[in-house]
Formats: sequence, structure tokens, C-alpha cells
Amino acid sequence: MSESINHNGIIEKIDGGTVYVRIIQQSACSGCHAKSMCTASESKEKIIEVPDNSGKFHINEEVQLCGQSSLGLQAVLLAFVFPLIIVFAAIVTGTSMQWEETTSGLTGLLLLVPYYCILYFLRDKLKKRFIFTLKKLN
Repeated sequence: MSESINHNGIIEKIDGGTVYVRIIQQSACSGCHAKSMCTASESKEKIIEVPDNSGKFHINEEVQLCGQSSLGLQAVLLAFVFPLIIVFAAIVTGTSMQWEETTSGLTGLLLLVPYYCILYFLRDKLKKRFIFTLKKLN
């Protein structure tokens, strides 16, 4: 597995010490020759904020956005694995307490609300942890 995640993008705007880079996030099958016939392929534009005070980048410049692959794993854990564990634990707990399946399932889903609220309130701290760097493309 590579040690970094790289995406090519274009600088949209520069605001003080923050560079806003537009990338196109593509699904794994978007490179397939049959993607025009398939409904599974998709791509989305995303704007990524990158702290940079070097002043060596310009608007509309094509750059490479780099991040550590370990950060990708941490993001997957926070966004998908921990919520799955919360829902599963609520269902198992509710079942052991003789709750109805509907009650157990809804409790699991309702527990996700405070979890994602906590993530929302910690977003500034998470921004400091999930840092990307920019490289000029030759």
C-alpha cells in the first residue's frame, strides 16, 4: 500500500493562508470503458481547504493534493466503522434486554445523532489533524 494519497486538482481561490483546491472524486469504476452504459459509475467535484503560506501557488494552477494514507484509514474509521459499531452494540444490547427489534434498531440509529454532532463540534480539531499538502505539477 502506498504511503500517500494523491489527487490532481485546480486551485479555485486563495484566501490568506488557505488554498482552496477543486478535485474530481471518482468512483473506482469510473475509468471503465463501459461507464456510459452503467449507472454505478459516478464522479463528484469537491473543494479541499489546504493551509499554505508559501505564496508559490496561483489561481487556476494545476496542483497535486497529497495526504497520508493513514489519515484515510482514520477517516473511514470515524465516518463508517465507529457508527456501525454503535448501531450494532445498540441492537445487541436492546435484544439482550428483550426490546422489540424495531425499538433496538431505532435506538441504534438515534445514537448516531449525538455521535455525528460530536464530530461536527470537533471539526476544527479534526481539520488540524487531517492536513493535506500541495505539490506543483510539472
